[in-house]
Amino acid sequence: MVKAKREPAQNDTHASSDKTAEQHAETVASRRVANALRTSILDGTLRPGARIYQEEIAERFGASRLPVREAFRMLESEGLVTLVPNSGAWVSQLNLKECVEIYKIRERIEPLALSESIHRLDDATIARIEALCDEIERGTETPGTSDIEHFLRLDREFHLLTYQASGMPSLNTMVERFWNTTQHYRRAYTKLLGSEKRWIINYEHRLLVEAIKRRDAEEAERVLYGHIRRTRKELEQHDDLFEGE
Repeated sequence: MVKAKREPAQNDTHASSDKTAEQHAETVASRRVANALRTSILDGTLRPGARIYQEEIAERFGASRLPVREAFRMLESEGLVTLVPNSGAWVSQLNLKECVEIYKIRERIEPLALSESIHRLDDATIARIEALCDEIERGTETPGTSDIEHFLRLDREFHLLTYQASGMPSLNTMVERFWNTTQHYRRAYTKLLGSEKRWIINYEHRLLVEAIKRRDAEEAERVLYGHIRRTRKELEQHDDLFEGE
């Protein structure tokens, strides 16, 4: 005897719909929390080594603990947060040795990302890259903390934009993770350098833009390698930037 197929009960449908809506709300909440914390970490509001309390974050954003934990995991995957068992979430921090190691890796992988990207960049993107270079140069005329934050945002957009057409998403994710973990130390280095010496960065950026406009991958790689290496060498001379980290 063939059993009649059971039709889903109306209550089952409602339960499934409610669960889907709940999951969507948690996803939205996780992203909202992650976005806010990411901004606070990258702009220096939350410093390396700072503990992030789950209960405080949940209360601040009116969220349950589940989406907050998921936000922490998202930020951990981006290199911004370290999750310690039985301790909680902490803003990721580096010592000098670790920072130098990351810069040495960047010296190798970012020229690769650039060389893979350079022939795929469209004219509009190249124009945007050049416009960012111009804006960074203008910004050096106005010293101050706000100027440093503005410079860091533009500098990040400038470089990551040159890699975006690499066609290698895993590589680009790795590059962005390293940018995240070194953000605080680039800020400290930029303050140390001062606006009057930032002409060096501007000069290297300009050389990079000209090489990109010519689609000269070899020259662009050479300039970028030197650009990152010079910063590493400068950081190596200032271990005081890592004191207390």
